[in-house]
Amino acid sequence: MRVADKIELDARVERQLRILSKRRRIEARVQQRASVILLAAKGWQNKDIAVEVKIDRRQVALWRRRFLDGGVQALLRDASRSGRPPSVTPEIEARIVNTTLHDKPAAATHWSTRTLAAHLGLSATTVRRVWQRNGLKPHLQDTFKLSRDPRFVDKLLDVVGLYVNPPEHAIVLSCDEKSQIQALDRTQPGLPMKRGRAGTTTHDYKRNGTTTLFAALNTLDGTVISMCQERHRHEEWLKFLRLIDRKTPKHLQLHLIVDNYATHKHPEVQQWLARHPRFVMHFTPTSASWLNMVERFFRDISENRIKRDSFTSVAELEQAIKQYIEHHNKAPKPFIWTATAADILAKVTRAKAALARVAR
Repeated sequence: MRVADKIELDARVERQLRILSKRRRIEARVQQRASVILLAAKGWQNKDIAVEVKIDRRQVALWRRRFLDGGVQALLRDASRSGRPPSVTPEIEARIVNTTLHDKPAAATHWSTRTLAAHLGLSATTVRRVWQRNGLKPHLQDTFKLSRDPRFVDKLLDVVGLYVNPPEHAIVLSCDEKSQIQALDRTQPGLPMKRGRAGTTTHDYKRNGTTTLFAALNTLDGTVISMCQERHRHEEWLKFLRLIDRKTPKHLQLHLIVDNYATHKHPEVQQWLARHPRFVMHFTPTSASWLNMVERFFRDISENRIKRDSFTSVAELEQAIKQYIEHHNKAPKPFIWTATAADILAKVTRAKAALARVAR
């Protein structure tokens, strides 16, 4: 009987394989290969591995051998096959990548497949395939902002600590205002979705006023305390704090995570908080609204309820918001915070280093 090659993994290689087997954006075939090696390292036989990962037993044996010969890198690519040599040599691919990353066209801010192809004397299809292989998307641009708060680390540790290790006998509420929500009424009725065509709305609209949504997201159970107001001054913020006071059990301490908006620190607000010591305020760093978990809820209500609808009045808009939150609170699902403070600080450090390199 032929005995399968034995595989032993150190901690670093095992971690790499686990990442490959579970990460979303990894190709399915690479995930399968990583799973094969992890099971083989546990002593599974090829036939059992084949059943578990749903591939042929001969493929299991093949990838055992490939891994032993080439390590993790061997799992990331298929073996070379006979046939016509590739038309895009490594030199051509490197030229496409370097030009994309380091040069700009004469009259534009970024390359398209056609402009770069014309510049290099290649086909647009060749450029597109090289971009896809290297994960290059010049047509997209993300936004970012690094916080310059001198107490960034202290505030980060404070807020993340509330998420991952909330205090006992207390409620943690992520609070904010979503201001200037417009009651927009489209000028003509939209067409419904049908096969082969998305639903439509007119590009123009009539403004029927605005409202501000105040919301406090319970980070433990996902419920939301809310109210809508015409404005968002410190007077409305005090109304909202009184609403939170009425809606929560009196014997529990309340930890409120808020941003640095001036109304949250108004003298009258400070006086009210001094008279209500069960309210403990935690401020996010400046330019770091992503640390406030309620922003995730605001995105959901905007995408799922407000953005695509038409409203003939502010009252109609506020009624729609109220119905959405009531429906949400019937079966709430909390957002789970997974990023540790150490992970966030490491990412911020890398971003600062990258900005420093660009500045030089």
